[in-house]
Amino acid sequence: MSRQMRRGVIFLALGVITLSLWVWSHHPSEREPSSVSPAGHGVFWTEFYRLVVSSAPDCEPPTRIANAESEGFDPKNTRPAPNLLQMTDADVHTMHEAHSRFVERIRSSPPPLQYTPSTRGLVSTAGGPYLPVLVISLRMLRRTGSQLPMEVFLADWAEYDGYTCSVVLPALNARCVVLSDILDAVPGSGAQVEKYQYKLLAMLFSSFEEILFLDADAFPLSAPEAVFTSEPFLSRGLITWPDFWGSTVSPLFYEIVAMEVPAPNVRQTTESGEVFVSKRTHLRTLLLAAYYNFWGPRYYYPLLSQGAAGEGDKETFLAAAMVLNEPFYQVSEPLRALGRSENNEFMGSTMVQFDPIQDFWLTERGVWRVRGDPTQSPPRPFFIHANFPKFNPATILAGFGPAIQHDGSYTRAWQAPEEVIEAFGPGLERQFWAEIRWTACALEGKTPSWEGKEGICSLVDDYVGSVF
Repeated sequence: MSRQMRRGVIFLALGVITLSLWVWSHHPSEREPSSVSPAGHGVFWTEFYRLVVSSAPDCEPPTRIANAESEGFDPKNTRPAPNLLQMTDADVHTMHEAHSRFVERIRSSPPPLQYTPSTRGLVSTAGGPYLPVLVISLRMLRRTGSQLPMEVFLADWAEYDGYTCSVVLPALNARCVVLSDILDAVPGSGAQVEKYQYKLLAMLFSSFEEILFLDADAFPLSAPEAVFTSEPFLSRGLITWPDFWGSTVSPLFYEIVAMEVPAPNVRQTTESGEVFVSKRTHLRTLLLAAYYNFWGPRYYYPLLSQGAAGEGDKETFLAAAMVLNEPFYQVSEPLRALGRSENNEFMGSTMVQFDPIQDFWLTERGVWRVRGDPTQSPPRPFFIHANFPKFNPATILAGFGPAIQHDGSYTRAWQAPEEVIEAFGPGLERQFWAEIRWTACALEGKTPSWEGKEGICSLVDDYVGSVF
């Protein structure tokens, strides 16, 4: 079949699919209704916002002397992170008092979260140019056979995409939730919420008891349902994954939270694109992490990262769990960068994270590959996080990048390291680009973030036909 004929078949199929989806979307969903109401979320937010504001760090924020170096995690490192922030003793004491008030309150009488007991689901944040990326990731997830419902949180109605939210996502057992509808229960509170803070709010306001949070550009390679019913989730209730880097937490943070400084080689920093958490067991951890994020940009983000790579929400999850002495498990297997080489230079575009069940099986037996312990079989790849850059169909082929060489020719984006590609199979990249093509052709002319852009479908189709 010629490429022109194939393109015609694709457009015809998409037309049939679109019509079917419109019909489907106007019939009642078979999904079990949630017992959570917007009014209930509003009650929680009113109480929680009041608590967060009344426990504000009422002092000058820390001043940066310099940014911490982003150094790869070294299990043999015993040097504590330097303090690169300036705060007066009085300001440290003021933050300590405010933090103590908040912790005491959530220990004794935490604001009640609204969620449906005994439910599991996926949660993400997206909007604008991230929605097409999310569609690709969700379609990749559905290839695993997972049927978990997803709630996609948008900041406000300006980010709402009618076609994606009312047609495409419902067909994938997902729905859009507009955060501003909840935050407006306290007029003006939404204006204080910034980019990295959406993640914790999405977790808090999701209707599920047990959740897997996924960044819009991340997807699992196996159905995640098994993780909820296995160790380490059963005993820990919170699972995170590592980043590349060693800790750069300021010693001032530990003074503020009245906690002993841990050894610098206990674990890597956190890459928070994937988080499993139970609200039933870790309500207080989520509330404290939300507090750190609410006061994050000026106070807690600098304290937890000191300007190192990825400063934002990433360190708040485990910091909160440790302060509250609640259990958690951070996967020990180091993440791997996935990409290709050009002119003898490796170009990473994607991160690979590993199976928490298999990693736990090893560490429980005293095998820590991150520390050099030998083992016959490493954990299998479990997550793909295609984050640098985002594989947005409207931009990924616009010029030099993962799929375009310096001379303008097409190339496969995932070529190295070979042992990682062998672990998940060479067919994965082909599947990924099949979903990029589907999304390009389904959303072109329909999603607001691509307004004025033409030829997205045909360009991706040309790439896929040439490379695969």
